[in-house]
Amino acid sequence: MINKRLLIKNLLAHNDENSFYDKKLKIELSNKEGKAKFLKHICALSNSNPKNNSFVVIGIDDKTNQIIGVDFFDDSKLQNLVNAYLTNAPIIQYENISFPHLPDGKVVGLITIRAQHGLTALRKNIWKYYGGTVFFRDGSISMPKAFDIEIKDVNSLLVTKIERQSSNNIEHTLNSVIEFLGRTNEGLESNYKVFKEQFVICWSGKVRFKNKDKYYYRVDIEMINEQVRLFYSTLDEVQIYFDDDSFSILEYIELGIGAQKKYYPLERQTLRFYPNGTYKLENKILFNPPYYDRKVLHHIYNSNLSLLSKITIGIDLSDQEFIDLQQLPETMLICQFNNVGEPIEKMKSYKIVLKSFPDIYKSYKEALRILRKVKYNS
Repeated sequence: MINKRLLIKNLLAHNDENSFYDKKLKIELSNKEGKAKFLKHICALSNSNPKNNSFVVIGIDDKTNQIIGVDFFDDSKLQNLVNAYLTNAPIIQYENISFPHLPDGKVVGLITIRAQHGLTALRKNIWKYYGGTVFFRDGSISMPKAFDIEIKDVNSLLVTKIERQSSNNIEHTLNSVIEFLGRTNEGLESNYKVFKEQFVICWSGKVRFKNKDKYYYRVDIEMINEQVRLFYSTLDEVQIYFDDDSFSILEYIELGIGAQKKYYPLERQTLRFYPNGTYKLENKILFNPPYYDRKVLHHIYNSNLSLLSKITIGIDLSDQEFIDLQQLPETMLICQFNNVGEPIEKMKSYKIVLKSFPDIYKSYKEALRILRKVKYNS
């Protein structure tokens, strides 16, 4: 079983990217250019490594090789993007890897590209890349190459050695469990459970009871063996269920206008563990958005635009306007689900201004996360 934190450290020891490994400060998937560049690197790494895994590490300063971190990213449908644009698409996996020195909510993204026999190519045009293009790694650069290029296996022994050096041991596991359970400050409740004598799941959060049901908020859940952060949110509330064979996270979001708020199930993630030392992660979106009178939503939408204009030019807000501003990401998300205006694009255009209000900016990022999850899983 590979300790993903050790794997990243061992990859970073190879300071320069090469034909089986790439590092990025971030990836941008909200536009065609970002998607195209992401697909180019996946295609190139897949073609350059026909018999072993390849990796992309995200959250690394390319010049200094320092671990900077990125926001927790739980888009489970990146595979759909790869399948849509690449022929003979490899299987990829995106994981959020925790590092103790990073701030809360920051992780290192690790994309593993599984060995894929045969040539991978762009299926259709995207941005400035043409359908049919084949990419390979030329040192640290992903370059288009001719179809008849000979694919050489030059990395298998090195990748195998790196993965072996990154294997777990009891010391790593125990130290990680102790470190996680030590996060009891600020009233967090911490727990752990061992599955099939191999897998250790730790979770922490604040507890809230509603109608006798137990919910966790400010939640952090990790699979300790692989240092993979399964779930992280300062806003959402979750229920946790487990038995001897599985661990399930039922995520809720609280939405509404004014004081009329309601819990809506968003997603269920279930880890199933097997006696042969393997596990499977299942995801299912459960979300049905609330719908409201369109006249009311148009009024809220226009009021929100007015608030954004006011904070941009520095006009002081009344107490009620500041309360409305705190709820703006949530009400704009409701407007988005009801097809009223362009709420998400408007918020993005005021992103710099929203950063001046840390709690509101967190809510803004959470709204984007929820929207992305619903969009890619629907």
